[in-house]
Amino acid sequence: MLLKNSLPCFAFAIFLVVNSVASDAQDVDFNRDVRPILSDHCFACHGPDENDRHADLRLDTAEGIEQAVNVDAEDLASSELVLRILADDPDVLMPPPEFHKPLSNEQIATLKNWVLSGAEFQKHWSFIPPVRSEIDIHASTPIDGFLERRIRQAKLTSTQRADRRTLLRRVCLDLTGLPPNEEQIDAFLNDDRPDAYEQLVDSLLQTPQYGEQMGRYWLDLVRYADTVGYHGDQDVTVSPYRDYVINAFNDNMPFDQFTNEQLAGDLLPDATEQQLIATGFNRNHMLNGEGGAIAEEQRNNYVFDRVDTTATTWLGLTMACAQCHDHKYDPITQK
Repeated sequence: MLLKNSLPCFAFAIFLVVNSVASDAQDVDFNRDVRPILSDHCFACHGPDENDRHADLRLDTAEGIEQAVNVDAEDLASSELVLRILADDPDVLMPPPEFHKPLSNEQIATLKNWVLSGAEFQKHWSFIPPVRSEIDIHASTPIDGFLERRIRQAKLTSTQRADRRTLLRRVCLDLTGLPPNEEQIDAFLNDDRPDAYEQLVDSLLQTPQYGEQMGRYWLDLVRYADTVGYHGDQDVTVSPYRDYVINAFNDNMPFDQFTNEQLAGDLLPDATEQQLIATGFNRNHMLNGEGGAIAEEQRNNYVFDRVDTTATTWLGLTMACAQCHDHKYDPITQK
């Protein structure tokens, strides 16, 4: 469903101590923790650009990482990576001093734990099937369980539970974008039912303002605007698409239907007027009607924009680079 049922993104320098043991390694996620370090400190010389690649070594692929990292915790000294990192000779040390990008102690610890835990490589997150996380059955809600687990990992302490007035204000702003009015405040503060908060949430989900609030985020993502975006910035009438999005959230439309109708509503059998309106997603790009504009050039600009926005919105993946050349960091070729 959209949101109502689930309320609302070579670091060669690793100091490895040979006598470290794998049990010291903490949970490290490659995409979240390691890839950013490798990208910032290593890909310039050991990344996707074959013209600037050194030693025929890549650290942006699983094969390259396997070549560079020995994950046998009992024989770390045999790892070429470890030998390079621990080298006293600046001509051997990696990354070289002249690169001027030393790792912080925190980055070193992260990479050390990654190697000790097996140096797992991951694809871009949008190509990895989601896995259902284990739920803490002792938590008051599944979301609270996830938050409490993360708070414990960070060695922090939860703040005190918000008072009812603060809780009311937060949930109203989250779900409707509006602060509670006087009537809502009086009703919630005087509601003694044990499920008063749940009843409040349900009532907010039934308001038209819910769809308007949730729709704001989607409309930003799909580059909705009421003007053409160029020179004079004249008005353009696409408000029926805006209303379609708002109504989809308020009607709790399943996400697969929401997707199909926007990408190809006009190709569905016996398409309804609303399904045709949904394809306004494909026309939310900027429109250039300037007298000197070349029509075919602008048509191609619109196609580029549509492809890029579709990939960004539904794949969490940019494709703008691939319109001119093979994508360097993602498995997308220009062809």
